[in-house]
Amino acid sequence: MQIEINQLSKFYGKQQALNNISFSFSENETLGLLGPNGAGKSTLMKILTGLQSPDEGGFKVTRNGEAINFKAFKKIFGYLPENNPLYENMYVKEYLLFVANLRKLKPQKVDEVIERVGLALEKHKLIKSLSKGYRQRVGIAQAIIHEPELLILDEPTNGLDPNQIIEIRNVIKEIGRAKTVIISTHLMQEVEALCSRVVLLKKGNLMADENIQNFKGQHSSLEEAFHQMTNL
Repeated sequence: MQIEINQLSKFYGKQQALNNISFSFSENETLGLLGPNGAGKSTLMKILTGLQSPDEGGFKVTRNGEAINFKAFKKIFGYLPENNPLYENMYVKEYLLFVANLRKLKPQKVDEVIERVGLALEKHKLIKSLSKGYRQRVGIAQAIIHEPELLILDEPTNGLDPNQIIEIRNVIKEIGRAKTVIISTHLMQEVEALCSRVVLLKKGNLMADENIQNFKGQHSSLEEAFHQMTNL
């Protein structure tokens, strides 16, 4: 699978959220979509998931050289939004059974994904009683329950404490061994810990698109590179 983003622009009134963005990525990449708040990261993810439409440009998905329409594409991606909307008055397993039913999956997929993301001890708890770290695990579980080829994660560790961040990163690392992953973040440490490639945005503009090793090789540190480019 390959996704090509072509001259993508998006406006909110007179404010430009994305300015003529173009890049492509392929399967088995973990792409870090990096930038400060307001860079356009979430807007780009919402366009990829069909929640918003671009004002200019678009994107194309191909598999083995053949184009995939958006209806087919919807079946092969999983998405964790930044605010991780969950039905808080449902129990963990009950909620995931609900998601599985919507996707016409067998109930056994729920037990599999619960084990995979480390929710076995929490599965009979109300979602509203969980810590934020475990809520993020529930959000990741609903995003991967159908074995998507592409996983899109918007600020997956935002607001977590240091231990929870490590736990969620370990879950994402495990998933990334078999899937294409896009992670939106404003943390350089997150990119360095998880990503094979970095796409840096600032105020809707594409500032860099590099293999993580090449990007690191051009600068004394990722933090320095981030601050240099976002201060241009």
